[in-house]
Amino acid sequence: MTTAYDAVVLAGGAARRLGGVDKPGVRVGGRPLLDRVLSACAGARRTVVVGDPRPTVRPVDWTREERIGSGPVAALDAGAAALPAAHEEEGGDGGGTPGVLLVLSADLPFLGEATVLRLLAGLDAEPGAEAALLTDADGRDQPLVAVYRTGPLRRELDGLRHAHRGLDHLPLRLLTGGLRTVRVPADPDEPSASFDCDTWEDIATARARIRDHGTVLDEWITAVKTELGLDLDVDTGVLLDLARDAAHGVARPAAPLTTFLVGYAAAKAAEDGTAPSEAVAEAARKAAALALRWAAEQDGQAERDEAG
Repeated sequence: MTTAYDAVVLAGGAARRLGGVDKPGVRVGGRPLLDRVLSACAGARRTVVVGDPRPTVRPVDWTREERIGSGPVAALDAGAAALPAAHEEEGGDGGGTPGVLLVLSADLPFLGEATVLRLLAGLDAEPGAEAALLTDADGRDQPLVAVYRTGPLRRELDGLRHAHRGLDHLPLRLLTGGLRTVRVPADPDEPSASFDCDTWEDIATARARIRDHGTVLDEWITAVKTELGLDLDVDTGVLLDLARDAAHGVARPAAPLTTFLVGYAAAKAAEDGTAPSEAVAEAARKAAALALRWAAEQDGQAERDEAG
C-alpha cells in the first residue's frame, strides 16, 4: 500500500535568471511547469502551493511566505504551516498534521509519479529515516524533490527559527543536515526527474527533450487531455493502428475523421455507463475491423478485374 502523503510545491521564487518572468507559468510541452509538477503529485491528499494563486490543472490550496522572496526554507515552512489547519477543517484524523510531506519545486518538467512513489518507498524502507531525498546523476541531494516526516521536519524548522531568529534566506542544507536522511537514486524510467529550469537554456533543453521521437506522442496526448479537461487512459497504439488502417485501406483523409468518430462514439457509450477506456477500445476495434473489410473488398474487386 502506498504511504498517504500531502504535498507542498514551492512556486514563489523571483526567477532572476529568467529575467523575472512567471516561471511556474512557462510552458514546456504545451503545459505550464507548475501543472506538470502538480500532475506528478496528483496522489497527494492535499496540496499547498507557495506562490501567487492562478488557474491550475487540479485544485490546490495557496499560501505565501510571511516575507515574499525570503527563500526556500521560509517558503517550505509557510507551506507546511498551511496544512494542519486545512486538514482539521475537513475533520481529518484529529491531530491535523499529516505524517509525510512531499516537497517539490515548481520547475521540474520531467518529474513523474514513479519518482514520487520511489521516494515514499525509500522513506518506508529505512527504519528511523526522517527524510528521503532524490539524488541526481552526479550524486547530489535534491531537497526540493524529497519526502519528509512532518514531526522531524517541524522540529528542525523550529530549531532553525530559534537559532537564526527566523528562517529568511537560510540554505536548505541547514534543514536537511539535522535530519536522518536516506538518499534515493533516480528512477531508471525517469532519469531526468530532478532536472530543473533555472535559465532560458534549461527551458530550451526541456522543450527539445519533450519533442524527442520516443516521447513526443505521450507528451502530446497528455497535453491534449489536460487542455480538454479529460481524465482518460488512452491506448495510443490502438488509435494509431486504426488511423493506419483507415489511411491505407480507405484514403488518407479517413484517418483523422475515423479517429474523431471513434471518440464521439465512445463518448456516447460512456453516457450509457460504459467505462471510457473500454468504450474507446470497443469503438476502435469496430472501426478497425470495418477498415480491414473495406480494404479486403477493394482488393478482391481489383483481383477480379485483373482476372476478367
